[in-house]
Amino acid sequence: MNPDYAQQYLFVGVLALASIFLGVAPLILARFVAPKKPGQSKSSPYECGMESKGDSWIQFRMEYYIYALLFVLFDVEVVFLFPWAMVWRGLGMVALIEIVVFLGILGVGFVYAWKRGLLEWK
Repeated sequence: MNPDYAQQYLFVGVLALASIFLGVAPLILARFVAPKKPGQSKSSPYECGMESKGDSWIQFRMEYYIYALLFVLFDVEVVFLFPWAMVWRGLGMVALIEIVVFLGILGVGFVYAWKRGLLEWK
């Protein structure tokens, strides 16, 4: 194995461990350092500083979920497009064809959702 290649994996591993540590360390530190003064007012549920009224179980309309899924779909699309856009000149014609096929598949899905009426608010 090439030592430079192993060094790159070591760098990624150290970076992963550091990111996990930096994410978990404040949570553990807060568990030990934060003051603990439980009371009835702190344990009661509230919304925007006011006591909640009514049942907490509310059924949402299906359109909310569809819009959320479509947002996630197109958000992920941007995640794939951004790195490609940064290096597209050096990738050549094959990469251009691949991204056009990718966008075509997403476009077909968007047109399908549009024709089914999933994007219309009722």
